[in-house]
This record gives sequence, structure tokens and C-alpha cells, in this order.
Amino acid sequence: MRPAAEARVIRLADAEKVSFGPLSDYQRLTGNDGMPVFTGVQTCQPGYATPLHWHPYVECLFVLEGTMEAWLEGQEATPARLGPGEMIALPACTPHVFRNGGDTVLRLMGIHASPTRIVNRIES
Repeated sequence: MRPAAEARVIRLADAEKVSFGPLSDYQRLTGNDGMPVFTGVQTCQPGYATPLHWHPYVECLFVLEGTMEAWLEGQEATPARLGPGEMIALPACTPHVFRNGGDTVLRLMGIHASPTRIVNRIES
């Protein structure tokens, strides 16, 4: 017999917005709640860029709206450029950056292969 399970509905409209500085905010959907992955939607205004950082697990970034540029440390000259419906999988423990590569809002879903979001920033 299978254990009883319930599907969870999570609505972006109900998710608290957390500021990531003047040009970005983040809305957590899952994580720190018993789910095996941490997910959230980040909204970035033109000009936004993350600092160089890494996670101790794979991070996938799925573009919902706008244009994103992303690169691994040392590959700044050749960023991957992604649009809606495209995703980049960033390797564990590998420093990377992403930014809004356009002149409109960038909205993306971050999928962290961890129940907790862990960010290690690299100070320059």
C-alpha cells in the first residue's frame, strides 16, 4: 500500500517578495519546508547582475521572461545568452554570474538541487 500523499499548490502571487537590492527581488516557492529542492522566481530590472558566487549543488536557471546572460568564472567574454523557455544548468561548486542582458524585465525560476538555498559569494 502506498502512503497517502497530497499535491501542494504554491501560488507566486502569495509568495513573499524579498529584496535582492534595488534592481531585483526574489519569491521563494519551495525550500526549507520539507521539499527536496529549493525553488523561487527572481525578477531583475535592466542593469541587474549577481556578484560572482557559487552553490554546493547544481543550480538550474529557467528564463520565464526577458533575456539573461550567464557565465562561469573566467568565461566573461563568452556569456551564454538565454531567452524565454531556455535553461542553463550550473555545475556545483563552480563560481558563476548572471545578469539581465536586455532592456526589459528578466524573470527567471531558480531550481536549487538542495532543500535549502546556499549562496557563497566571492568578494573581489
